[in-house]
Amino acid sequence: MAKLKSIKSRKKIEATKKLLAYLVLIFACVIVLAPFSIIISTSLKTYPDSVKVPFTFFVGYVDFSAYKEILTDESIWQGLKNTLLVVVPIMFIGTFNSALSAYAFSKLKFKGRNAMFFTLLASMMLPGIVTMTPAYVIYDMIGWTDTFLPLMIPNAFGTAACTFYLRQYFMGFPDELLEAAELDGLGKFGTFIRIMLPLAKPAIIAQLILWFIAGYNDYFGPMLYLNTRENYTLQLVVKLMSGSADQRWPKIMAASMIMMAPILLIYLFCQRYFIEGITMSGMKE
Repeated sequence: MAKLKSIKSRKKIEATKKLLAYLVLIFACVIVLAPFSIIISTSLKTYPDSVKVPFTFFVGYVDFSAYKEILTDESIWQGLKNTLLVVVPIMFIGTFNSALSAYAFSKLKFKGRNAMFFTLLASMMLPGIVTMTPAYVIYDMIGWTDTFLPLMIPNAFGTAACTFYLRQYFMGFPDELLEAAELDGLGKFGTFIRIMLPLAKPAIIAQLILWFIAGYNDYFGPMLYLNTRENYTLQLVVKLMSGSADQRWPKIMAASMIMMAPILLIYLFCQRYFIEGITMSGMKE
């Protein structure tokens, strides 16, 4: 009898813990989704309703005029075009070069490998603000300012974070696999292309997603190097709207929603690869 009561009390405690966990998660979701609900609500209002005090989420009708105005705004499409031009090519090139470096650091044996890898890791500890001024001076001297080159060329060689992540993933592959490929006549680069990359598909896709999100959301870099409005990325175009004298909040919020659309679509369709890549990289060492 006492044992039965003990089991019931344990079940009650577990049920209470689950309930508390659900309540905490619901509260966290509300906190996270509140800004999005405000953006959506404001984008579907007229300007007079958007500035009314106190703020109301729903005013009894839906107005899509802000979205129509944004979708016919040439500056938005030009900004999106510039953003994709800066991010997409370098996303693939940089990830490929990072994977190549990760392969060398994880599977190839050469003198100074560990020292070079720890130097690479040390560079991650250096704040970007420290190199900002020297980098700008150099790019200005060679005529790269007000062009896309400062935003593209440095990242084309890969990043330390991407290299470190992929190295941890490659470390989980058995050396016997590479030895078998070598016996079959594959060279080092052939093994990388035909063996390592296909096996690392989840990790590669995860890095491509992270790279796209970081480049797409980058505001500081374009603000620093781009001066001509025709070269502005989407982030700068939307910021220009919010900084204008005529702050039409429905239009700004509609632009923000359209700006978020590619990120949301990537999350919906690629989250499986992203989660798989992150999980497997954490398991492998």
